[in-house]
Amino acid sequence: MTDISGVVERYLAAWNETDADARAKLVADLWTEDGGYTDPLAAVTGHEAISALIGGAQGMFPGFVFTPGGPVDGHHNLVRFTWNAAPAGMTEPVVVGFDVAVLDEDGRIVQVHGFLDKVPAS
Repeated sequence: MTDISGVVERYLAAWNETDADARAKLVADLWTEDGGYTDPLAAVTGHEAISALIGGAQGMFPGFVFTPGGPVDGHHNLVRFTWNAAPAGMTEPVVVGFDVAVLDEDGRIVQVHGFLDKVPAS
C-alpha cells in the first residue's frame, strides 16, 4: 500500500518549490511520464507542463505557501485531500482547494483532478 500522506506531502512540496530545477525534479519523481493535472483553470500533461503550471501559479500568488487543509483519505488507487494557500505566516487561507489524485501501482501520480473551493475575488 502506498503511503498516501507521503504522496500528498511531496505534492505540496512541489507546489511550494520556487526553484524551477528543484521543482522539475520533484514533479518528475512524483508524476508518471504522461501524468496530468486538471482544474477549472488548466489542463496539462507531462512533467514540463505540470512544473510550468506550478511556476505560473506561484507567479500569480508570490510568497504563498501551500499546506494541508485536513486529513488525507484514500482507497484503491485514489487519494483525496484539501489544501490551503496563503502568504507565509498568515493563518487564514486565501485559496482553498480539493484534489483527487489517481496513483499508479508504484504510488506515482497518473492524474490530479483539482477543484477550487475558495479563490480571491478579482
